[in-house]
This record gives sequence, structure tokens and C-alpha cells, in this order.
Amino acid sequence: MGELLEQRRTKTAERIKELQSKLTDAENLCADKACVYATGSFARGEASQYSDLDVFIVGEGTREKPALDPLDQILVKADLIDAIRELKIPDFSGGGEYLTHHTVSELKGSLGTPEDDASNTFTARLLLLLESSPLLGEPAYRRITKEVISAYWRDFEDHKHDFMPAFLANDILRMWRTFCVNYEARTETDPPEKKAKRKLKNYKLKHSRLLTCYSGLLYLLAVFSRNKTVSPNDAVNMIMLTPTARLEWLATQSDFAAARPSIAKLLNGYEEFMQRTDESEAQLVEQFLNKVQTSELFKSASQFGNLVFEVLDKIGNKNAFHRLLVV
Repeated sequence: MGELLEQRRTKTAERIKELQSKLTDAENLCADKACVYATGSFARGEASQYSDLDVFIVGEGTREKPALDPLDQILVKADLIDAIRELKIPDFSGGGEYLTHHTVSELKGSLGTPEDDASNTFTARLLLLLESSPLLGEPAYRRITKEVISAYWRDFEDHKHDFMPAFLANDILRMWRTFCVNYEARTETDPPEKKAKRKLKNYKLKHSRLLTCYSGLLYLLAVFSRNKTVSPNDAVNMIMLTPTARLEWLATQSDFAAARPSIAKLLNGYEEFMQRTDESEAQLVEQFLNKVQTSELFKSASQFGNLVFEVLDKIGNKNAFHRLLVV
């Protein structure tokens, strides 16, 4: 682990602990029936002084009859807003537009349906599995996570010796491609500053979002390459690791020694990315107004993507799951 990543993990853990100390009322309201989990840089253990907090609230029950009743949902949200303001963490994005409550039955029931994207359950479910960390209601979080995994592993008992997590892998790939499409909108008529902001988001996408998605795929691929199957417990183990920790785990596995040099370069490249983005948004946008700097930054982003491909190729070694991820 690099020095910067170690520092960020330590500092992020301290900040989360401090935040949790301000949320005792919300913790009591969630009790054993709901959870609040962080995503984004706080969940990945790499928050900077400029990071905001992204969270989802998920409870037991159904949309019609949630275990956490609507008034208690409001109180939990209010407690969260008060806490981040007290700790001078930036306000929730979109004026709290995404600070919504879902039930586990919605996360499972919308899987594979047209409503999945529109209701934001797709994002809530995939980020739960790929980069989440329990902030409140940890027992409920662990239980809900296992329930969501079971929805993706529904055919496991009939294929326990050769189970390929194709359903989940396809959803992860869909999430990555959705991220890419969202940042590829035409912007010829936008003013320079707005274009620069989109370039900044695209640059971050090609590092943090790429690693979120592909660290999960790499972990599952490594397990499949080794065992010729992937169990629900393997998915639980993946979820307990942050994206960078998954890379570190891969680097310790002797049967994937051929991938170690590329993994080391990936981790170094990610630390460079964290260092480059450790500034306010205004300062970063200024960099992306400079065409020469922008070109250099996107060149490094392209190299980062090439390294992810190298690791994928070396771990998959053209097995059936590898083929599914590529074609």
C-alpha cells in the first residue's frame, strides 16, 4: 500500500467514526430494520478534504409497508443533514434529491426490469455490492447485502460446481457503460467552464468509477479462474473489500503472480490520480481549461485503462468467464 492511500484510509476511518458519533438518534431509528450505507470516496476509504458524502437508505419490508416508516425516514435524513453540516462536509448533491429510501424488496424486485434505472434501484443495488460501507444499521446492512446477493445467485444450487456470476457481471458492465454514456453527451455549444467541468468528471470516471466496476469483476474472475465456480460467500468477501483492497488481495495470490507488475502499476497510477485531484473543484476545473494539461491528464487516464485490461487478461487467461466479460 502506498503512503498516500494509507493516510487516506486512516483519515477516512476517523472521519466516519466522528460522523457516526453525531448520528445516535438516526442509529436508534434504523435499529435492526434499516441501514444507511456510504458510497463514493468515503466508502472507498479515500476521502479528501473536498469530498462530499454519498449515502443510500435501505430498509426491510416493502414499498407499501416499509419497516422504517415515512416519518422516521424523514428524521434519519434530517439527522444526516445536521451531522454533515456540523462537520463541514459539503451538502448532499442535488439538494438532497438522491437522499431517498428504498426497501430490500425493491432492490431485489426491480432486478432486470425496465423500472430499475428510473427508480434508481439499479444504482443503489450495484453500489451496495461494489463500493459500500455501512454507516448506520450494520446488522441490517449485512442481512440486506446477503439478500441482494441471493437474487443474483438464485441458480447457484443447481450449478454450485460451475457457477458463473453472469447476471451480476452483466449488470456491472451495464453500470460502467451507463457511466460512460452519461459523460459522452454532446457539448459543442457549452461555455468553456462547463466543458471543463465535464472533462473533470470524465477524468474521475476513468479512474475511480472504472476501478469500482472492474475491481469487482477482477475479484470474481480470479475466484472463478481458481475454483471454476463462484459462491455467494465469495461475493460477500468481495463486498467487504474496497476497490483498492481488492487489487491488493489479487497481488498476494501466488497463482496470479503474472499480474502483479500490472497491479502494482495500477495502484501507483491510482495514487497519482488521488494526488492530482486533491484540490477544490474550482482549482481542478482551471486545470481542465488548459488544453495541454487536459491532454496529459487524459493520456494518463488511458494508460490506467490499459493496465486494467492487462490485469483482466492475465487473470482470466481466456476462460469462459473471461470470454463473457469481453464478448
